[in-house]
Parts: sequence; structure tokens; C-alpha cells
Amino acid sequence: MKLFNYLGLVLLLVWASCTSKKTEDSEWITLFNGVDLKGWTPKFYHHETGENYADTFRVQDSSIVVAYEDYDTFDERYGHLFYDQPFESFHLKFRYRFTEEWMEDAPSYTYRNSGVMFHAQAPETILKEQDWPLSVEYQMLAEAEPGKARPTGNMCSPGTDVFYQGKKSNDHCINSSSDTYTWDTWVEADLIVYQDSLIIHKVNDKEVLRYTNTQIGGEVAKGYNPDLKVDGKALKSGYIGLQAEGQGVIFKDIKLKKL
Repeated sequence: MKLFNYLGLVLLLVWASCTSKKTEDSEWITLFNGVDLKGWTPKFYHHETGENYADTFRVQDSSIVVAYEDYDTFDERYGHLFYDQPFESFHLKFRYRFTEEWMEDAPSYTYRNSGVMFHAQAPETILKEQDWPLSVEYQMLAEAEPGKARPTGNMCSPGTDVFYQGKKSNDHCINSSSDTYTWDTWVEADLIVYQDSLIIHKVNDKEVLRYTNTQIGGEVAKGYNPDLKVDGKALKSGYIGLQAEGQGVIFKDIKLKKL
């Protein structure tokens, strides 16, 4: 009888573990189906919402690739590919690495530089001659000069403000504490967002940055509808957008869990 009870307990624990794991996995939403860009909307500076200029965003090998082979000149065509559903509190996971492709007529800071925008305005509200969406950015960087530190998982704030270490930051970008990675290294990124109250950036499962109080404000973005830029308004929700600003990059394993 004791053996029967013991085996029963073991089986119950195994079943509970499997059920818990299944429930945990089911909480993740796969944002990219690995086949096409269904559910995503592009927007490029100088172009109307929905136009994927020169097939910049494309699907290759079950990844979203930012490619420039069909460009003649960059002409400041800063682009973003937005997921069609807004989110408030969430945990976003993805992997990325850069490619060797870079448009040399793009600004020098775009070299081995990309990012993921979040809490962004809806793509249909971005004007044709608006360069950046009002949003917050998980900035991705790779080594530009051998031996020179260049962390990734930073924060940038086009048309927004954040509080860092207890006070409003006057910097457009805040560097993280991450290591520096070469352009061809796959990096795992985590973005954990609790509406406007707390945002955490992780790189390869290590926390590298946290800040609070995301809100409309700041400079940098231009060409936007002024009715949307109400400085000081808490930024509690919005859209997620993959960035294309002259540097080739690959995104894969993009998934999200609502918090």
C-alpha cells in the first residue's frame, strides 16, 4: 500500500509539472509566424503607411530580415514594421544579429545599430513626412571599432521622456551595462514592461537597464501630428515596431507574454 501511495504521488507530481509547463508555454504569443508578414504593418519616412519600400522587410529562413539590396540611396528612409496589436504590460523576447549590409549614405550612428520600438503610436497615425514614431526604443548596437565598448540593450526616446535613477533623464539615449558583441553574434533580448511604471531591459538573460515613468515629451522626432504630442502624458500602452535605419539586421523567435 505504501509503495502504491508513493508511486501515485510521483505520478501526480510529474503530471502537475507537465501541466504547469504546458500552461506556462501557452501564455506566450508568437508574434511572427515564420512564413510571411501577416499581422505586421510597415511605415517608412517619406512613404505612406503600409508601403514596404523596396521590400526592406522580408522573410528569409523563418526570420524577419531588414535588407537594402534593392536600394539606390537611403535618403533617410527610416522604417519600422509594426505588429498590428497594441500592448500595455508585457514581456517581449526575441533574438537578433546584424548583417554586413549597411547603407553608407545613412547617418554614421546607424552603423551596426537597430532597435525595437514599444509603446509607439499607431502606424496609421504616423504622417508621411514623420521620421520617427512617438515611442520608446530598446536600442540594439554591435561593436563598431575593435576593442571599443559599445553596449546593447540601451534606451532611446524619440518624442518621449523617461525617469532614470529617480529623475527625468535629459538624455535621448541611456546606455545599458551590457557587454559588447560583434555584429555576427546572435543576441537574446528581453523587454519587460509594466505600463509606464517600470521597464527592464535584459541581454542574454542578464538585466542591463531599468527605468520608469515613460511619457510623451522630449525632442528628436519631427513631422508628427502635434495633437498627439501632449508632453507629460503617461505612456502606458502602444505598438511594437522593428526598426530599419540603414543597417541590415535579422530578427527571429519573436514572442510575447502579457503581464
